[in-house]
Amino acid sequence: MMWSSSSTSISTVNALKCYVCGSATTNQECNKSEQDCQAPLDTCMTTVGTLGGFTAISKTCSNSKLCTSAAAIASVDNNGNGVQVTCCNSYLCNYSGAASVTLHRWLLVLPLLLITLLFRQHT
Repeated sequence: MMWSSSSTSISTVNALKCYVCGSATTNQECNKSEQDCQAPLDTCMTTVGTLGGFTAISKTCSNSKLCTSAAAIASVDNNGNGVQVTCCNSYLCNYSGAASVTLHRWLLVLPLLLITLLFRQHT
């Protein structure tokens, strides 16, 4: 969209928009909130953590380098426990996550765990 007046011209660009959530109990609930990502956040990041049958989804705007690094070190064991990270960079591309999740206390520490894993990899 272009706005013009006699002395100025302002152009707007459609920024990346992602679904965001931190403590939703279902993917459908998680997708009720959207956020326009501001630079340098250029990627939608979805983190799905599973532990002992409990699953939690976190969605956020992220930096592509951080998301790619998190995805590279995320892993799921043979029992299905672990963390899976996906990254995408188109409008509301992080629609999918999991059909149903159960909130568990460790969801509150999931972002800290992810950050700790990232720092361990770089040291």
